Amino acid sequence: MPTFCATDGTRLAYRVTGDGDPVVCIPGGPADSAYLGDLGGLSAHHRLIVLDLRGTGGSAVPEDPASYRCDRLTDDVEALRAHLGLDRIRLLGHSAGANVAAQYAARHPERVGTLALVTPSTRAVGIDITPEMRRELAQLRKDEPWFPAAYEALVAITEGRGGDWEAVDPFFCGRWDAAAREQLAAGRPDNEEAVTHFGAEGAFDPEATRAALALCAARVLVLAGEYDLNSPPRSAAEFAGLFPAASLVVQPGAGHYPWVDDAGRFVAAVDEFLGGEA
Repeated sequence: MPTFCATDGTRLAYRVTGDGDPVVCIPGGPADSAYLGDLGGLSAHHRLIVLDLRGTGGSAVPEDPASYRCDRLTDDVEALRAHLGLDRIRLLGHSAGANVAAQYAARHPERVGTLALVTPSTRAVGIDITPEMRRELAQLRKDEPWFPAAYEALVAITEGRGGDWEAVDPFFCGRWDAAAREQLAAGRPDNEEAVTHFGAEGAFDPEATRAALALCAARVLVLAGEYDLNSPPRSAAEFAGLFPAASLVVQPGAGHYPWVDDAGRFVAAVDEFLGGEA
């Protein structure tokens, strides 16, 4: 597994799959990037360069825990770009990784040719997702056999009187089957320190980030899953609206991991977007 040195001396790892134009991929979590796989076969069309965020996967644990902060992770993306010798990058961020990708684009707009935000978290830009929004979206699954128990748990969580997160897992997947369970397990963070510091005080400056993205000249894709309770289509649409001209794709029948729910549809949408010049 290739590695490079971050500006603070932390040794970071990344993996490369596929051939063609490179796409730098930022995982969510912060979790081991292995859960991204090859993004449903996207590596058949592009060379995926998937970063292991510090303290996850093959990357070293930093000496300073504060360096897990989301805004500081943008320095690792810039160090990776320089290590790869790329003048500009095609950048893809999933879930919480979209916060890193968006902040990187805000800080280094001249280094980003295309920006794909897949089922993005919106903390970096201050878009709130209300409990009512999540419960309304959940109703799309009311005919699923698992719905009654899962919805009861969701209501309890959103009303602040419950915490059975595993019970609501089906809401994050387009299909609740063995592949979905495996995907969720693979995507769970195992470095609690990294998770705690990711959103620590100072990690986000939504007003400044939104102002910078309003001037972003990069081509932008925001891809949401129709059923995704973590990153609802409504919040994804609002995120897309922060850019001068972003394309919004809502993948039918998909949850938080759209490349698992329908790999063909996901790859077609992202490949079409990435096909343009960086």
